[in-house]
Amino acid sequence: MRSALCILPCGMKKIWDVVPEAGPTVARSAYVGAFHKACQAYAEAFSECWVVLSAKHGFLLPDDIVPGNYDLGFQHKGKGLDVVSADRLRRQLADKRLDRYPDVIVLGGKKLVRVLSEVLDPEACTVHLPLRDCKGIGYMLQKLNRAVELGQPV
Repeated sequence: MRSALCILPCGMKKIWDVVPEAGPTVARSAYVGAFHKACQAYAEAFSECWVVLSAKHGFLLPDDIVPGNYDLGFQHKGKGLDVVSADRLRRQLADKRLDRYPDVIVLGGKKLVRVLSEVLDPEACTVHLPLRDCKGIGYMLQKLNRAVELGQPV
């Protein structure tokens, strides 16, 4: 499904946790957790375009700059923290021309799917959830790594 858009979760572990002096960093290098890296490898192998979905910055293309470290998740919504809104995410989809993909692959768990259900138009795209049958992150990692190793999308 090479013409698809792939949406990846950002993950808690970032480059600044490893290299505190890193400074502003492109999204493709900012997120360094094992699950994010497996998602990124899968997206690069099997989709035309991929983005990271950040609760702070919204949709980040691989070369978009992440200015610095942050600790914010979608679970913080409604707690007075600056979580990106569904309206802003919809604007970003249009502004970054991400809404032109008829197929969207979502790599992540229920939280990510829940956020995207408020943003993606089911009339405009088909959403694929290749990890929905996984019971936990270990299973997700295994499934992603195996798909990339075999060169066969799930």
